[in-house]
Amino acid sequence: MVGSARRADRTPQRGVPTRIRRPNFVDAQLGKAHLAIDMKTSNFRIVPLPTKVANAARRAAEAGATDHAVIMADSPNGFPCRHCLRWAQSGERVILFPFAAIPPGHPYSETGPIFVHEQPCERYAATGEYPSDFRSGRVFRAYNANYDMIDAKPVNGDEPEAVIETLLQNPQAAFVDARSADRGCYTFRIERA
Repeated sequence: MVGSARRADRTPQRGVPTRIRRPNFVDAQLGKAHLAIDMKTSNFRIVPLPTKVANAARRAAEAGATDHAVIMADSPNGFPCRHCLRWAQSGERVILFPFAAIPPGHPYSETGPIFVHEQPCERYAATGEYPSDFRSGRVFRAYNANYDMIDAKPVNGDEPEAVIETLLQNPQAAFVDARSADRGCYTFRIERA
């Protein structure tokens, strides 16, 4: 019965237009075209903590530096690694150490605590994509080429990409730093692509 119903569907009748179905590959190609049109390339890139800084922190902690503490993560969202840009999971060990995102000698220079995994981790590589672990709870600070803060905006449930694009529309903005909204700690840098 199913086969005959199908045949009846395709049999042309006088005065009734025949419906021609598009093959699936056409639908797939149209889908790709719409996706390509709808996708927006970001005008920024994410800059995680350099590997040499993370490795130096690991060496300093191993050597017993008093300002480098090895800590056991005890919650899933309390210890963000600035190198791989993922949260350390409960039971993972991280190194807490001081870091100055803005170099000394500038009014907005400050040294604050940050974490990296104690064991080597892969540096965040998807620099054209905003890190999924930090889509909320961040504040963005825009700085000019002299390291002066010229603007700041929190991500209050908004898309972080839109906030970054807005900050980078200012021609004076040289870069944007992402920081924890509640603790103020540096998370990563954002530069124009």
